[in-house]
Amino acid sequence: MASEVAQIPAEETPAVAAAEKSEEPEKSAAPPADSAAAPAAAPAVEKAEDADGEKKDGEAGKQDKQQDGEEPKKDEAVAAPVAAKSEAPPAQKFNVHKTNFEKDIIYLYQFSRTPLLPSLSPYCLKVETWLRLVGLKYENVDHKMRFRSKKGQLPFIELNGEEIADSAIIIKELSSKYEKYLDSGLTAEQRNVSYATIAMLENHLIWIIFYWRAKYPDNVLKGYKVNLQHALGLRLPNSILNFFFKITFGRKGTKKLKAHGIGVHSAEEIEEFGKDDLKVLSEMLDCKPFFFGDEPTTLDVVAFAVLSQLHYLSKDIAYPLRDYMTEKCPNLIGHVSRMKDKCFPDWDEICTKLDLNAHIPKPEPETKEGKEGGEQEKSNEQEGTEGDKIEKELEKDKSNEKESTEENKEKEETK
Repeated sequence: MASEVAQIPAEETPAVAAAEKSEEPEKSAAPPADSAAAPAAAPAVEKAEDADGEKKDGEAGKQDKQQDGEEPKKDEAVAAPVAAKSEAPPAQKFNVHKTNFEKDIIYLYQFSRTPLLPSLSPYCLKVETWLRLVGLKYENVDHKMRFRSKKGQLPFIELNGEEIADSAIIIKELSSKYEKYLDSGLTAEQRNVSYATIAMLENHLIWIIFYWRAKYPDNVLKGYKVNLQHALGLRLPNSILNFFFKITFGRKGTKKLKAHGIGVHSAEEIEEFGKDDLKVLSEMLDCKPFFFGDEPTTLDVVAFAVLSQLHYLSKDIAYPLRDYMTEKCPNLIGHVSRMKDKCFPDWDEICTKLDLNAHIPKPEPETKEGKEGGEQEKSNEQEGTEGDKIEKELEKDKSNEKESTEENKEKEETK
């Protein structure tokens, strides 16, 4: 609003402008002293002087009114719009889903929980694992998978009214904002190795897992025990939801795989690609607890998010790549277990209750305790009143007995 006020031109008031216009003809009407028309112009000069006198009288009257506290109406008309435009600016509007957000709380939008895995998306699990590892406050939004970012993806976050999409960009921006750098202790060579290995995991091994999911969508539902009715928040029977999931998920997944390039290979070739990736990771990890030593880095976060998709698949479902990792790469299984224990101590609670925010302390049921205490007090009061009634009744009975005995004695004495 201040900018609108500044745009108003600094013009003079109408009264001053009129005075200047009236002065211009006076200057042109006065002829030179040596002009032959000077006698004829005398009456005009007298009229001009009379006009000047009237103007001076009018201006003097206006000044007297201003001294008496009255202002010209035209000045009021000019001042009114300026006062109206100097009002407070409207409240800022945020283009986010969580409009009642708290400051500096990270709101994470991802997929729903499953009984075997916190998230079926390695990208979503990557972001949540990183948030837990660096200790930032976050809250999962239970949106029943209805929302997507402006880029059409999950996960995405909302922070202080701003949306940030893509797992890599989320981690990069939050690391810069809160100075949470997991790779600060790495050398330049280790950072290069980490970058290249993450690219292999996210642009190759993940797509090999996606190939299996697109080819066997029914095994995805069974292998992770997915309840679509709960995940989507719908009332339709799971049989109908599962039917449509198999058709749409398989069809869309196949298109994406072909666009990526991995989908043009045979199943045997794709399986060999996956085994090669797992072998490289196993040799890099070797006997270390984490890829670069005793503390986890960004590479450990990404590896955990991807390898968990294999390791926590139900053993009832056949998957050669998972079996290869279990038999040939036991150190990767140990890595997954260490990351799980470090970042998800509430893993069992998450998977059994399907709670998106098991990490947030729940408020104690004070109201229930208060009710129970009130009920106990009421029961004690009721017991006390009932006891008083019983005592009163006993006293009455005793007094009646005394009266009856005294009456009997009196009757015997009269006899």
